[in-house]
Amino acid sequence: MPVSGMRSARGRFTVLLLAIMALVAGTVAPAEAGQQDDRRGWTGTWATAASEHYDVSGMSEVTVRMPVHTSVGGSSVRIRLTNAYATDPVTIGHATVGLRDGGSAVARPYDLRFGGKREVTVPAGGQAVSDPVGLAVPALADLVVSLHLPGQVTHITDHWWARQTVYWTDYGAGDHSADTAGDAFTWTTTSWPFLSGVDVTAPRTGSVVALGDSITDGSFSTPDTNQRWPDLLSARLNACRPGAGVLNAGITSNRITAGTATNPSALDRLERDVLSQPGARTLILFEGINDLSGASAEQIIAGMTEISDRAHQRGMRVVAATITPYKDFTWGGWSEETEARRQQVNAFVRDSGGVFDDYADFDRAVRDPADPRRLGAAYDSGDHLHPNDAGMKAFADSIDLAALGLGRDCS
Repeated sequence: MPVSGMRSARGRFTVLLLAIMALVAGTVAPAEAGQQDDRRGWTGTWATAASEHYDVSGMSEVTVRMPVHTSVGGSSVRIRLTNAYATDPVTIGHATVGLRDGGSAVARPYDLRFGGKREVTVPAGGQAVSDPVGLAVPALADLVVSLHLPGQVTHITDHWWARQTVYWTDYGAGDHSADTAGDAFTWTTTSWPFLSGVDVTAPRTGSVVALGDSITDGSFSTPDTNQRWPDLLSARLNACRPGAGVLNAGITSNRITAGTATNPSALDRLERDVLSQPGARTLILFEGINDLSGASAEQIIAGMTEISDRAHQRGMRVVAATITPYKDFTWGGWSEETEARRQQVNAFVRDSGGVFDDYADFDRAVRDPADPRRLGAAYDSGDHLHPNDAGMKAFADSIDLAALGLGRDCS
């Protein structure tokens, strides 16, 4: 089945434009997952936040193969699956994980089990965690997770703005999750279905979770190159402090003060996407640009303060980032009023009076010196809001690694 048959019907690009124009193994109980996993030595090496649910028809006996880029390495691995927004259960008939061998090929797929069983059914709204498998996972490498979906699939929960090619077999092709070659995977999408995380057993340095919107999600960075700023931060951090994970919890169009059924506010998804992440030690909070058109500066600051308070209650360190400029944004939304709100929020981030443990000045890193209300031309993807790869690097380079509090000072 070609990608257009599924993607066009869903009108994803239209949804994106509308959102931008608005400016925008068994299951572990989320509230306890991070603490229990920490005692077992698990650290998240990759994560994504569920952000959509869509209907499909005629899908059965299909295999999907998803490349993911690790942050921290480890000696064993497990995966986490989500069916958060579906109204029906989904059955995974066979799952594998292995190191990528280029494209959709895998050097050696390792079988995964769930409670000792090859098959697992994830209930509507539920999650599943695989049993660990012994696999030496390098840092900053590509893993491939393959899922065989044997029965009728009616609903898919996924993270859709992945900026990553994901490979599918034709409907009815059967189980190809153990294939080393990628010949059976004949069409592609750019979203991660059902997969929410990959964890490794690693030294207990812990992980950093980046909570954000489309900029953190990597919108308009180069696809298939891992140029999102959390990926680039991971490269910096692992060069200095091997063993530290960096997890991307960005969702396009996400806001602090409001949300939708499948794109909950940062406040509403904080537990799921940040606090329950295995080994999470530090939160980088980079949100608010989508709130400026519909919320006051006081409301945004109150939301940021609540997020920080809740993270502190769980023993996490919090680093906030300033909101970046977006005057002349292609799809509108900027005004002198929203600019004043941005400046007020940024003043709070820079001098929070102890609300945050530290801050990263993303605004200063990418603004136009001639007009600080605008994104600098060298960092502009073209829409005057979303940074290009150079802008992503400027974010990653502007973060004081010592501020992350992972046990060793880094320059």
